[in-house]
Amino acid sequence: MAAEVSDRIYNYISVLYGKESADKYLAFIKKEPIQYIRVNTSRISREELSTVLSEKYQIKTVQVDNFENVLKVSEGQDRIGKTIEHILGFYYIQSLSSMLPPLVINPDSSDIVMDLCGAPGSKSTQLAELMNGKGTLIINEIDNERIKSLIFNLERMIVINSSVIHSKGEVLSKIYNDHFTKVLVDAPCSGLGIIQKKGEVNKWWSLDHVQRLQQLQIRLLVSAIKMAKTGAEIVYSTCTLSVEENEMVIDKILEKYPVKLEQVKLPVPTRQAFTEYENLKFNPELKKAVRVLPWEIDSDGFFLVKMIKTGKTEINEREVPRQNDYKIVGSNHKSIKPYIDYVTDHFGVDKNILDDYKFIFRGKEIFFVTKDWHDENIGLFNRIGLKFGTLDKKERITVNSQAAQVLEKHITRFIYQLKNEDELYKYLTGWKIKDIDIPLGQYVVKYNNWMLGAAIMTSEGLKSRFPRTKRTQRFDF
Repeated sequence: MAAEVSDRIYNYISVLYGKESADKYLAFIKKEPIQYIRVNTSRISREELSTVLSEKYQIKTVQVDNFENVLKVSEGQDRIGKTIEHILGFYYIQSLSSMLPPLVINPDSSDIVMDLCGAPGSKSTQLAELMNGKGTLIINEIDNERIKSLIFNLERMIVINSSVIHSKGEVLSKIYNDHFTKVLVDAPCSGLGIIQKKGEVNKWWSLDHVQRLQQLQIRLLVSAIKMAKTGAEIVYSTCTLSVEENEMVIDKILEKYPVKLEQVKLPVPTRQAFTEYENLKFNPELKKAVRVLPWEIDSDGFFLVKMIKTGKTEINEREVPRQNDYKIVGSNHKSIKPYIDYVTDHFGVDKNILDDYKFIFRGKEIFFVTKDWHDENIGLFNRIGLKFGTLDKKERITVNSQAAQVLEKHITRFIYQLKNEDELYKYLTGWKIKDIDIPLGQYVVKYNNWMLGAAIMTSEGLKSRFPRTKRTQRFDF
């Protein structure tokens, strides 16, 4: 059902861009949204994925100019979220506009990155890919329910260099000061750029609500600036079109904080941000910020601005993070050595490969993260890295499916190749695979040479260790 636009929204867009553009906005919103996917090229090439989607699912895709790892879905949009390849993290369904903020901040593996408003994880997982799965990526999210979707997507996309904080973003500068080399603030907003997909925006959008959001956006951006090192980059973005949440926010920041703007360049059509609005004149530097209009890109509307921190900011009274029972160690530490030895002996993984990770003990669970990930505030995190394994009552480790996927290229022993779609279905839905003749013990499971996860061969059959959170996902063969 097509979204509708209230008179107050239509009139607002008319004031901004004129009635002709407001009519284009109206026409755009009534169209069915176009689906785009971002290919996880660490697992599959864009060309191979396009072929697989076409041949297996009759999902037709076309390449998108100026985007190396993006496909536009031209047929089969109703099936794109139901494939096995989606469950395995071979791609992420994401609007084209949503991919732009990570491209603007463009981190690499040497960066210390904060994603201040991370859920559900589209930009967070993209940042991790740009960092080649290395360096330090810290992701914050205030909403407890949204953290669940964030962690689900980090696991699905096999993000190994990240950690998750559950906090108000505006208070994190009490813990981090002059710390990050890059900060992304994809701020909560009124959503005028995404009303095509979220028609509920039409019901509650008002200037009063926008003004309340503006205060939060300013607090988040101030916190980001304080957390950034001098010389660091801060990218602020929203998926709305209101001046109050975009240019006005940046204008207020430029008045009080040591930042300068850099020209934003994007591989899509853009409009220059406003330097004047009604009777207001903004800092002329705002001409370096950009607006992406939905009817001109055939995707969500966005605002983006890139800042460089040019000087010190006041030091907040430091807050000491709460403590927890996490213990983080290197691969040579005596507490992790028995489990490292098991993985190397049983699965044939070279010990040098496991030296590339740090290991986190959390009760009976062991997580792992890239060894160049570093943060002293261990008590702050809900999650660091991915699951490596779980200890039983006798302190023996059961290797997790996430570990199997991370170590996919290095596992040489105890590999079970699924023989047909019946076995694939049973594995993905958590059933036992019976009537197979292999020794008892732990295995990793592949299908068409793609790593699916872990399993245990018992006297009753091969017991799936495919994550329960993924078993609930609908999928087609």
